[in-house]
Amino acid sequence: MSVLLPPPKRQKVYHGVPGPEPESPEPSPNIVVQFVSEDDGTPLAPAINLPANVSREGLEALINKLSPTDEDPVPFSFHVEIPADSATPGAPTRVVISKSIEEDILSHPTKAFTPEDVFIVRCSPQAVFRVRPATRCSSTLSGHTSPILCASFSPTGNLLATGSGDCNARLWDLFTETPSHTLSGHKGWVLCVEWEAMERKLASGGHDGHVRLWDPKTGKPLGDAMKGHSKWVTSLAWEPIHINATAPRLASSSKDGTVRVWNAGTRQLEYALGGHSASVNVVRWGGGGLNGKGVLYTASSDRTVRVWDANGGKPLYTLKDHAHWVTTLTLNTDFILRTGPFDHKGKKPASDTEAQTLALERYNTLLSSTPELLISGSDDHTLFLWSIFPSRTTTTTFSSQAAENGGKLKPLARLTGHQRQVSHVAFSPDGRWAASAAWDNSVRIWEGRTGKFVATLRGHVGAVYRLAWSADSRMLVSASKDTTVKIWDLKTYKLKTDLPGHTDEVYCVDFVADKVVSGGRDRTVKIWKN
Repeated sequence: MSVLLPPPKRQKVYHGVPGPEPESPEPSPNIVVQFVSEDDGTPLAPAINLPANVSREGLEALINKLSPTDEDPVPFSFHVEIPADSATPGAPTRVVISKSIEEDILSHPTKAFTPEDVFIVRCSPQAVFRVRPATRCSSTLSGHTSPILCASFSPTGNLLATGSGDCNARLWDLFTETPSHTLSGHKGWVLCVEWEAMERKLASGGHDGHVRLWDPKTGKPLGDAMKGHSKWVTSLAWEPIHINATAPRLASSSKDGTVRVWNAGTRQLEYALGGHSASVNVVRWGGGGLNGKGVLYTASSDRTVRVWDANGGKPLYTLKDHAHWVTTLTLNTDFILRTGPFDHKGKKPASDTEAQTLALERYNTLLSSTPELLISGSDDHTLFLWSIFPSRTTTTTFSSQAAENGGKLKPLARLTGHQRQVSHVAFSPDGRWAASAAWDNSVRIWEGRTGKFVATLRGHVGAVYRLAWSADSRMLVSASKDTTVKIWDLKTYKLKTDLPGHTDEVYCVDFVADKVVSGGRDRTVKIWKN
């Protein structure tokens, strides 16, 4: 049987005129790429010539091959800085490579790049685990009878504590997403709750000026209230586990202008700090300082930030650059100090010694490439980035810098752009980014080590009260007066997920594993997950 061949393809004819031959696609241009470190700009490999359409995954495989290590391949994110003369005011200052250099950079609306340029591609190693974005409300928990003013996940992420205007704190079990215990004892609003990083104790501070300690397993108070403040307690901070794993102390700041440091075992006052002349709005317990023994950072309505030696309370430095109340502080070590020995693997330490070793290891890993940095935010619409202890073990660098400036320390950077008061600032867990929220309805992203502006996140139609980062530093969640919680994508600087559901202002939000929790004026706790 003979095989019949198909007839030859006829050329299309339009009104008797043959149509044009299909054009072959233009070949992708070859470009020169220089991979450099996000941290310090040092080249990671020699400059190479490659096609502009190499995918982002191809670039990742290439950089892992060019800088080989014995470890498994590292996930990277890549971006290119937009030259200052091509940047649009208020627009992002960098372009993230999500597809390829050809699609993301050469086609960028600014037209800042041509194939003849040398492309300086900045590489940031990413966390090896990935947090899934929350997309739905899995539980709405009621129980509080007044607005929820504060919320905090425990270091392992198993429990959640909330404080409310009904004079109670409450504990919630995150496995079953049900109420666990009601903590009654305060005689006024519960304004702050703070977990000890070993999860053995929970501290709460209230409008009654009292600080209380609770056993999270039973929900019972650990002794009587710690009294001494003459006005309400504004914030709490535990001593880091890598400094003191057995019996960490607790610091409380107050509207009365003082900070008190308590022995959590005996519930006795160790010392009080009385240098501020107005309300102390925030206290943070840092892990560095003099010989690594810990320091206290306090921010006040007297427009200053003060730094104290945590052992005895000796005043070290006063930072006077803000022009209005200083209302928020963040350290690039906040996440490590808060979670102590617990990382994403969920391993539980067998003893205090092991916990201290694990916590110190995590702390030192983060600080291997940067000192402990501080950002202060104020009602003067600005933020300042500070490096108080550039050297890990001594203050000589700081002192010499201060001496050169007439005894005054200069901040590393002044972060400007917000149009109204700054309500909250938070470093990402890896310390690479900082995010600030303000009453101007916006969130701004900054480089964590230089304070350089990166992008503005717009989408809220009311003041943004609170921020929280995912543990992998890839997502940011914000809570607002406009009743919504929003998750932002840090590749595109656009809204990733809108989480509507609250019926009134959202005052607090926290992020743990792949769960987001929020609470506010509608008196309900909402848990959101993928």
